[in-house]
Amino acid sequence: MYRRIRDLREDRDLRQKDMAEYLRCTQVSYSHYELGKRDIPTDVLIRLADFYGTSTDYLLGRTDVKQPYPESRYLVDG
Repeated sequence: MYRRIRDLREDRDLRQKDMAEYLRCTQVSYSHYELGKRDIPTDVLIRLADFYGTSTDYLLGRTDVKQPYPESRYLVDG
């Protein structure tokens, strides 16, 4: 998970300081998130997913699909 948030940040040419300001935390705290030295709170994880346009499942490593809601292959009767 930690590698993914770093990769997403670097892909957008953002600094840790930029993300820390967005998340309203210190650069040191954000650095600890990326290094896995500190657990990422749920509300921060959700903000990161929203910011990057991905899902929390992607950030957590539960899927390799970056899109938050890929098109379903199946129709669900509702």
